Amino acid sequence: MSVKTIVSLVLGFFGLILVLALQPFKTVSTGYRGVVTQFGAIKGIEEEGLVLLPPWKSLNQFNVRAEQADIENAEGSTSDTQPVRVSLTVRYNISPDKVAEVFEKYSRDGDLSSYVQTATQETFKAVTAKYTATDLIAKRNEVSSSIKELLATKLSMYGANVINIDMKSFSFSETYMAAINDKVTQEQKRLAAENRAKTAEAEQKVKVVTAEAEANAAKAKADGEAYANLKVATAQAEALKIQNAALAQNKDVLELRRIEVEMARAEKWDGRLPQNMYANAPIPYFPINQK
Repeated sequence: MSVKTIVSLVLGFFGLILVLALQPFKTVSTGYRGVVTQFGAIKGIEEEGLVLLPPWKSLNQFNVRAEQADIENAEGSTSDTQPVRVSLTVRYNISPDKVAEVFEKYSRDGDLSSYVQTATQETFKAVTAKYTATDLIAKRNEVSSSIKELLATKLSMYGANVINIDMKSFSFSETYMAAINDKVTQEQKRLAAENRAKTAEAEQKVKVVTAEAEANAAKAKADGEAYANLKVATAQAEALKIQNAALAQNKDVLELRRIEVEMARAEKWDGRLPQNMYANAPIPYFPINQK
């Protein structure tokens, strides 16, 4: 091996050692941006992946993933001067195009939780002042949307986007909560009384309808019976009329009936003559037993 070759190998070895020592290869992690600085001044923003930097430049990892800030017992006052508290969780992230500005003015790693805390407190006070205590509870979704909208405007000043807000139940003073519970109780009693009254009214209507139905049924039955009796009487009268007409037309039949009547009387005669006789009275028929 020649001297020249040996010298080249030695120089290459020391060059490799120098490169490894200076570490020019850097990596920007997923969900981050790399802020390149030179002696404290921002020189560029690198995307995720491998970055090759000279030794006089530095790479700072800046988080652009979603972060959250927990705000406990944010305080406000309603339009009817009722103090109110609430706990919120705000999820946000840094706009990638605002990384350099946020890095320079507010945060070196993308953590804006302190700014989010302050902005959320101010937003909650501003929004709750527009609602009464009752409306805060009744219009919870509307209140949450108003808080998110106003907070998004405030945080945009810091280069942050509001992703969503989780808001827990509102907390009022013990006196006010007792008054609300009493009001709810009274309202429940009122509704229960109304329901009982409606039930009684409905039952009464059922009774009336049932009575009317029974009366109509009884009337229909009576009408039917009366109609049936009328038909029977009409039929009997018609039959008697026909029979009389037939008898009137046939005098022999009448005479036969008269004789039948007299014979029936004679059969029942006990042999005694009547004590008194009246003018024009018929002479009784006395059958003579001839042997």
